[in-house]
Amino acid sequence: MATAAAVAVARGAGARVAAALWGGCGSAARGRPRAGPARPLCTAPGTAPDMKGYLWERYREAKRSADDLVPSIMSNLLNPDAIFSNNEMSLSDIEIYGFDYDYTLVFYSKHLHTLIFNAARDLLINEHRYPVEIRKYEYDPNFAIRGLHYDVQRAVLMKIDAFHYIQLGTVYRGLSVVPDEEVIEMYEGSHVPLEQMSDFYGKSSHGNTMKQFMDIFSLPEMSLLSCVNEYFLKNNIDYEPVHLYKDVKDSIRDVHIKGIMYSAIEADIEKYICYAEQTRAVLAKLADHGKKMFLITNSPSSFVDKGMRYIVGKDWRDLFDVVIVQAEKPSFFNDKRRPFRKVNEKGVLLWDKIHKLQKGQIYKQGNLYEFLKLTGWRGSKVLYFGDHIYSDLADLTLKHGWRTGAIIPELRSELRIMNTEQYIQTMTWLQTLTGLLEQMQVHRDPESQLVLQEWKKERKEMREMTKNFFNTQFGSLFRTDQNPTYFLRRLSRFADIYMASLSCLLNYDVSHTFYPRRTPLQHELPAWSDGAPTFRLPLLQEAHAK
Repeated sequence: MATAAAVAVARGAGARVAAALWGGCGSAARGRPRAGPARPLCTAPGTAPDMKGYLWERYREAKRSADDLVPSIMSNLLNPDAIFSNNEMSLSDIEIYGFDYDYTLVFYSKHLHTLIFNAARDLLINEHRYPVEIRKYEYDPNFAIRGLHYDVQRAVLMKIDAFHYIQLGTVYRGLSVVPDEEVIEMYEGSHVPLEQMSDFYGKSSHGNTMKQFMDIFSLPEMSLLSCVNEYFLKNNIDYEPVHLYKDVKDSIRDVHIKGIMYSAIEADIEKYICYAEQTRAVLAKLADHGKKMFLITNSPSSFVDKGMRYIVGKDWRDLFDVVIVQAEKPSFFNDKRRPFRKVNEKGVLLWDKIHKLQKGQIYKQGNLYEFLKLTGWRGSKVLYFGDHIYSDLADLTLKHGWRTGAIIPELRSELRIMNTEQYIQTMTWLQTLTGLLEQMQVHRDPESQLVLQEWKKERKEMREMTKNFFNTQFGSLFRTDQNPTYFLRRLSRFADIYMASLSCLLNYDVSHTFYPRRTPLQHELPAWSDGAPTFRLPLLQEAHAK
């Protein structure tokens, strides 16, 4: 994913570079490109044109043009603490704020994923009778990224774009990349048909062979799947991939259900929870402005209470009008049958019928329809934040008309990478070189085609370099080589706004309106991006000025 500034400037540059490329003898042509092929360098009458020299001169002109753009892009870096908008929304319309707990109100240290990986690996050995030798594998936090798809029957992990195309070079069987030729043979191309994709919630179910990993907690699950696959492959052990997938999924689930993760965090809360005063500051700011707040989480009562006491304070419940634990999202948003139950101070479930959701109390289970009936909180005056695009946000957007905010912790680190001069130089030249190839492909003579092949090779190498800026195996969370990822497609559909953490709200007034940027469609002329960007962006220097 390139920064919006980089993309806009690079696309604007494409028009300017194209004008130069379609010039003829003398100075670069001005205005729009002429129809028909570009003229080669002028030659004496009766002599063959020097196509090789002509193309390389156009290449050098394009390179100089791209280099000239870098300073203006560097002066318009994006702020990693900004909030980005998919849909226009004014906070002045929001009266009620709702929150998930894990990776929304609370963030965890790197130790948690190692804990989940190790605990699930031990369950595979002790309860599912897997070889004890898999214990030699340790969690690698740099292996996988969120949003990947796993082919359950073929036991391969891959990155898929918004159009269901596999990004070649990102398909892994075990811990080894699958050659492009094998992937193309396996899928009869690189496209995954709709009927093989995951269902609405990213799960692999009846007739579907793909599972999409959207949860931050799924990172250790992907790593464990890959490690066990690797062990079986390296040791020539015949195994059923479907059984392996189910056993790993059940082991990861049991780390949560059996309380292994919760007990470990509660026993050493300072090790696992990243203390953040800003969470308290966000909640206090909203309370000071008279906003109502609620919490809906799948985590258990005592676990949430201890975590909130640690990051917010013992009076944390005073900030919330409603607290619901073990909600079993996404079923909470769809199942009308489950009533609420009150949880007392000792964590015991009471049998009382719930006629009102009272402030300071904790409730378990329930459903959104009953929630709406008891609170009257409906429609676009409610804004709910969560990190899971499916379980937290999809139903609220599509069925209930709530506004939604996605918490994407990876966003901050990706933006910092994209703000580096090395990344901007690489991306600007990559975009320019792509435009150059598009314009110069009209030259079909053998000499020209040899030059174009060299450019294509350079473009391929630069694409790999761009991927490696983020994650060596899978690249950016948001882009394949040039397309949005399937993850970003879902994010754009189900989240009105998205940000790295709730602390980003502190940078905005409670009446701030978020406007999505009008980026040019493929058939629109990006005239507004011609030159240094003057359109409104959540820019880094503006944040510093404040």
